[in-house]
Amino acid sequence: MALQAKEIPNPQLVKDSPKRLKTVALRAYARQKEPSLEDQRITSLLPMVRKIVQQVVTYLRPPLSFEDLVSAGTVGLVKAARDYDPLRQAEFKTYAYIRIKGAVLDELRGWSFVPANLNKQIQNALDLSRKITEQTGSAPTDEELAQKLGITVDKLYQTFENARAQHFVSIDGFADNTPVLGDILASVNTTAPDKQIEKTELINKLTEAIQQLPERKRQIVLLYYQQHLTMKQIAEVFNITEPRVSQLHASALFNLSVKLRQWKDGR
Repeated sequence: MALQAKEIPNPQLVKDSPKRLKTVALRAYARQKEPSLEDQRITSLLPMVRKIVQQVVTYLRPPLSFEDLVSAGTVGLVKAARDYDPLRQAEFKTYAYIRIKGAVLDELRGWSFVPANLNKQIQNALDLSRKITEQTGSAPTDEELAQKLGITVDKLYQTFENARAQHFVSIDGFADNTPVLGDILASVNTTAPDKQIEKTELINKLTEAIQQLPERKRQIVLLYYQQHLTMKQIAEVFNITEPRVSQLHASALFNLSVKLRQWKDGR
């Protein structure tokens, strides 16, 4: 039985006009030295802020609203324009995308709170999944993991979605010092050789982990992070419900996190 869909604001109904966002951005950026060029950069990418927020709207938890995330993303865009150095960073659009997405995710994490008993459930699932993966060489299926934990598959999906909300599990930011999945798939150029080597190795490990996912989960990861489709759009592609896409997405992130944590631990 599928999880009940969370009540989330419909992005199409949110009253955040481009004119209003432009005013917010320009006021926040009024003191910078090169307003003409930088203002153009900001205003040209304001629609991308809304697109990114629409991507992550599934993560929303009260009291956060769609407007809160749009505001956070707009601040990220303004900071990207302020900090952008064409000699060091990639193309501005790529650089801004990462900064906007990071600002939105930071806002989400700031409001994410999982009670101690749920944290224990997440940790139990993580530990058992890692143990099974180490013993068998492959991640357990959702059904196998649920059976080993003594819970229903629906309960396991709830655990995955709680885990996704926590940065230490979610590939959107599974470690404070590691590039997040969106950054990696964006293939941003890095000038420092040591960072490039580290990033190349991470990409190789991540590619291997994604290839080992079941086909549908693999496709959902690529559509969400590489093609930037929303959960709703992915649901339409596969002709399944949006809550089901959210379940499979959370499960895929959990499996990828287990694989990458094993790599980080040298196992």
